[in-house]
Amino acid sequence: MDLLRFTTAGSVDDGKSTLIGRLLYDSKAIFDDQLDAIERATEQRGEEHLNLALLTDGLRAEREQGITIDVAYRYFATPRRKFIIADTPGHIQYTRNMVTGASTANLAIILIDARNGIVEQTLRHSFIASLLRIPHLVVCVNKMDLVDFDKAVYDGIVQQFSRFASRLEIPDIKFIPISALHGDNVVEKSPRTPWYEGGPLLYTLETVYIGSDANHIDARFPVQTVIRPNNDAWHDFRGFAGRVAGGVFKPGDSVVAFPSGFTSRIKEIHGPDGPVPEAFTPMSVTITLEDDIDISRGDMLVKPNNPPAATQDVEAMICWFASDKKLQPNGKYLLRHTTRETKTVVKEVRYKVDINTLHKIESDFEIGMNDIARIRLRTTTPLGADSYHRNRQTGAFILVDEFTHATVAAGMIV
Repeated sequence: MDLLRFTTAGSVDDGKSTLIGRLLYDSKAIFDDQLDAIERATEQRGEEHLNLALLTDGLRAEREQGITIDVAYRYFATPRRKFIIADTPGHIQYTRNMVTGASTANLAIILIDARNGIVEQTLRHSFIASLLRIPHLVVCVNKMDLVDFDKAVYDGIVQQFSRFASRLEIPDIKFIPISALHGDNVVEKSPRTPWYEGGPLLYTLETVYIGSDANHIDARFPVQTVIRPNNDAWHDFRGFAGRVAGGVFKPGDSVVAFPSGFTSRIKEIHGPDGPVPEAFTPMSVTITLEDDIDISRGDMLVKPNNPPAATQDVEAMICWFASDKKLQPNGKYLLRHTTRETKTVVKEVRYKVDINTLHKIESDFEIGMNDIARIRLRTTTPLGADSYHRNRQTGAFILVDEFTHATVAAGMIV
């Protein structure tokens, strides 16, 4: 079975955690002891309906306030597919958490409260989904039970969101009317929406095609470590371990080590259970070469016909994470790109993005927590970088404070 990673996003109290709880509950993915704990907690709180949001809101502060603060990951599977869910917060001050949770997602679920329609956070999270190149978006119009499952309300929200989404770069958008509290159109199709012709949410998650989401053309293999067993059984073994970030590698293929430029051919590819005939995204493998060339962590094996651009000037969109420090013009940071780390300096802040209007703010260059901006960096050593649009693995990086080693920003190479 393949694996679908998806994230939930939306404004505060739109029902993200309740939707995930309902999805797990109705698909029989909750253990009995978890269900007993939720039932007891719901009874103690004096609530009328089973509070399924408690499945994902694990922090005490989240349960006390009834909100999501941190990113919660949940795992479940159906006979068709395996899933990893990232339940992300809706508050503006936790935008950085949403970016973190959505960075590896194949699909994003945007929740909209049917009573309130599209609000500021709806636009913010949809823009971030577009910025992170999430190829599939499912817009769930939630709490339809509170508007009597009125088709006119649903159609109005669909039209308004579609106008906004025409300015985004998301190729696949679907709309579903749901009630997360009662389970309408979550796992089973609801008889209370006879006017809705599509399938329920779970069916959409099971059937969305993600085979073309990864880049299977540009071969990229960042080396994480060099394996030298140094024992009698593997006396001369020297393998390069890592995770394939793009393309397909096979024994006999010609490869180039970036940035040194040394060339060789692949001798063998080893998976967890022994030799494999090929390796592709997102497999973790060990590659051995026919020639003894100098390769270490931070280097990248690529195909000679389409190597990455070697550059020290990086143009990127960033989301600033740090709460106690702002982005410093001409500031020096550590840049971590795939398995490579290098020093970098901020050469220019081009503009900041007004997420509500998508306008460029070229008069305010002060970048603080949760701000999104376009900047230009200069690194001390060349990077083998692709644009984030072409490859989400080799087009992404993080900025790290040199002194505290805290992650201060996430970046997408333009």
